[in-house]
Amino acid sequence: MLPNELFGISNAWENRLSIVSEARPICGEGFAPKTVVFEPDRPLSTDGGGRVAPLAIAYETYGALNAARTNAILLCHALTGDQYAAGVNPVTGKPGWWEAMVGPGKPFDTDRYFLICSNVVGGCMGTTGPSTINPTTGKPYGLDFPVVTIRDMVRAQAMLIDHFGIETLFCVAGGSMGGMQVLQWAASYPERVFSAMPIATAAKHSAQNIAFHEVGRQAVMADPDWRLGRYQEQGVRPEKGLAVARMSAHITYLSEAALQRKFGRKLQDRSAPTFSFDADFQVENYLRYQGLAFVERFDANSYLFVTRACDYFDLAADYGGSLAMAFKDTKTRFCVVSFTSDWLYPTSDSRAIVHALNAGGASVSFVEIESDKGHDAFLLHEPMFIATTRGFLDSAAAARGLAAHGNSR
Repeated sequence: MLPNELFGISNAWENRLSIVSEARPICGEGFAPKTVVFEPDRPLSTDGGGRVAPLAIAYETYGALNAARTNAILLCHALTGDQYAAGVNPVTGKPGWWEAMVGPGKPFDTDRYFLICSNVVGGCMGTTGPSTINPTTGKPYGLDFPVVTIRDMVRAQAMLIDHFGIETLFCVAGGSMGGMQVLQWAASYPERVFSAMPIATAAKHSAQNIAFHEVGRQAVMADPDWRLGRYQEQGVRPEKGLAVARMSAHITYLSEAALQRKFGRKLQDRSAPTFSFDADFQVENYLRYQGLAFVERFDANSYLFVTRACDYFDLAADYGGSLAMAFKDTKTRFCVVSFTSDWLYPTSDSRAIVHALNAGGASVSFVEIESDKGHDAFLLHEPMFIATTRGFLDSAAAARGLAAHGNSR
């Protein structure tokens, strides 16, 4: 089924959709990412009592590791991101998700730092997940894949960092679900994290956010083509359900002001309402496009697993209910960033993190950035965010002893 057959969608998006369609095969199929494979004698044991073996971790790197191995930065991607933070994504053909921030002369300066970004466990861009072949059955794992947590994702990343022979990361940075990974890194491996940037995130998933994720999961599982998670074996995909899940989620990444500014009540390719259920409004057409584009690059079962990982995240619960205890006596330097129009992970969530860091005796700075772009502001060109990141990294680099262009003492 062609993407624009799933929903009615106007000609305004057809050329863009045809470009997306050419990006097939879906997600991690049919391309060869950089991958490290940990054999069965080095399994990933999960919080839920599961075991992933063998474990493949797909990753990308940018810049060069210095001789002292002190300039490495781990970038942690958000919910449906991947390892392609910069450059051209080989599946979508589009720029990397943090192109605004990663590259020569940018805040995450590839002339100065060695950047690592890996696809999370449970993902679908080359790291082992539900679409991977289960060596026991010879079929895709599907729902037989163990449910993973943010901590499981970080454990796998630590295995990758060990593979590179890096003892301490100069910085761990990421937004949204990536920010959760940053916090988990700082709590689980404080001696391995010199500095940390949790951005537009929270130390636990709220009831509202769990609710939004549940709507998305139910949309996927209600699609007849989901087939109890065995759709790959049967040659189908739950495209309609996954598209609706994405449409619902995408609204939470925006702000009312941004939607009003971009779309308002403008009609799509028509001068009057059609008095039908076609996409009369531009905002309807936009959301349909977002849903249809998403099904061409992401696996439905992976969506279930990564949303569940976010829902289970509650860092304080692992420390007797005290978030401050997660960071007690840490030597890691922190910069916590929020955006004024982010209602998915509002500034109050970031302030709770800052208060806990202060109570734990951490070195922390906090910046709330004025923006009307909503949660996704951290992925966009925001001058104040760019300046904040550059300033924090420059200060941390000076404390770390990193010279201006990658040579360190």
